[in-house]
Amino acid sequence: MNYVDSEVSPLRTVLLHRPGAELARLTPRNNDSLLFDGIPWVGRAQEEHDRFAGALRERGVEVLYLAELLAETLAVAEARDELTRAVLDDRRLGDTLRDSVGRYLADQDPRRLADVLMAGLAHKELKPGPAGLVYELMDDHDFIIDPLPNLLFTRDSSVWVRDQVAVTSLAMPARARETTLTRAIYRYHPRFAGVQLLYDPALEHVEGGDVLVLAPDVLAIGVGERTTPAGAERLARRVFAAGLASTILVVPIAQERATMHLDTVCTMVDVDAVVMYPNVAHSLRAYTVKPDAGGEPRALAPRPFLEAAAEAMGIERLRVIDTGLDPVTAEREQWDDGNNTLAIAPRLCVAYERNIETNAQLERAGIEVVRISGSELGSGRGGPRCMSCPVERAPLIS
Repeated sequence: MNYVDSEVSPLRTVLLHRPGAELARLTPRNNDSLLFDGIPWVGRAQEEHDRFAGALRERGVEVLYLAELLAETLAVAEARDELTRAVLDDRRLGDTLRDSVGRYLADQDPRRLADVLMAGLAHKELKPGPAGLVYELMDDHDFIIDPLPNLLFTRDSSVWVRDQVAVTSLAMPARARETTLTRAIYRYHPRFAGVQLLYDPALEHVEGGDVLVLAPDVLAIGVGERTTPAGAERLARRVFAAGLASTILVVPIAQERATMHLDTVCTMVDVDAVVMYPNVAHSLRAYTVKPDAGGEPRALAPRPFLEAAAEAMGIERLRVIDTGLDPVTAEREQWDDGNNTLAIAPRLCVAYERNIETNAQLERAGIEVVRISGSELGSGRGGPRCMSCPVERAPLIS
């Protein structure tokens, strides 16, 4: 069963993407536009990711890989047609090059086509018939189909709310095509037959890193660099209409690279505990949103986030575990995704090993920490939560 009603209940199934050829496309010329802060060592990133997946499997979690699901999805004619049309619907191509790319894609088997859709297609890799002006004016290393190195962060392109999945609308142009792949998987792969889509990539911007399932009836949605107020409102309206939650906390966050998503400053590690960047812990505010009689989202005046969250969750207070021990360490470890933990179960989480002080803080608070290496994985600014999309957790409500 595909079902998620909590950030922390026992994790049963998760969707990951093992980094592949798309990561090898990063160069000093394009890493900024493709949203990476450095050029990762691909082989080491794969080793780190394999250890991450292995740590989850050792604790009974089923790991699904996006690349495998995509290749299987492309065996379905409707899915293949939909994803091919999405790639060809690019105004940069022009008619002649579009025809050549279409013929090239039609010749690929599902697995190779999946590779192209993820890793892109460089100019030198396509040998067209009639070349056309667009092709002639391109450099050998230009991309006809752009690579998607941020596929690594499966949290952003979809988020499960109980038994429905929101395929999100990604804000940055470098990531926009990711959700065409995710949407096709959920629509056409047999594993997800009958699943209802709660959101669509054509709607206002919402990213999964900004959505926290705080409790079975409570969501938090961060609004900042990636998720817009209009996106939060649209998602809230749909959640209320589907009866998936009764309270949504909309949380403004700084529109900065270091705090691009709500889960870069706050993640849950127990049913009543969060690990949180201390610089914002007591200044973060939330608008409590509830549906009116007609189902429209209505916001109350903003209150401190921790206070509003505890009340909505029906608990006395949320315990806060600080990132780091002092302001400098906190800032360093927040940048290194110290707050971006993935809960495998209550009081059990995965975290990057390099965040030494934050991990020690967690353990002092009674949280068991599964440490993983992330020197290369972290170059895209994302931790264990960013790299994982829970598909099934044991329900907190039945």
